[in-house]
Amino acid sequence: MNRSPRIARNVRRSEPVRFTFDGSRIEAHAGESVAAALMAAGVLSLRNAPVDGGDRGVFCAMGICQECIVEADGRRVESCRLEVSDGLVLRRVTYG
Repeated sequence: MNRSPRIARNVRRSEPVRFTFDGSRIEAHAGESVAAALMAAGVLSLRNAPVDGGDRGVFCAMGICQECIVEADGRRVESCRLEVSDGLVLRRVTYG
């Protein structure tokens, strides 16, 4: 990752939590949104578009646009409004 080591040492993080996205294990920090944790892990495509199948990801990051929806426990939720939790299992939303 492109984080400055000098700055990173000064950042106090909450405890680590682990969740999965499409079977991949992701490490994040308690209190982060799923969207922020996925972007930090390099995951930018969260679903495909229903019309052309193109990749979609975080756009507004505040729950208005619904571009960042993921599937959690069988329901579709905005990843920017969902807080990470240990053991959370998420899937990419796919159309067609």
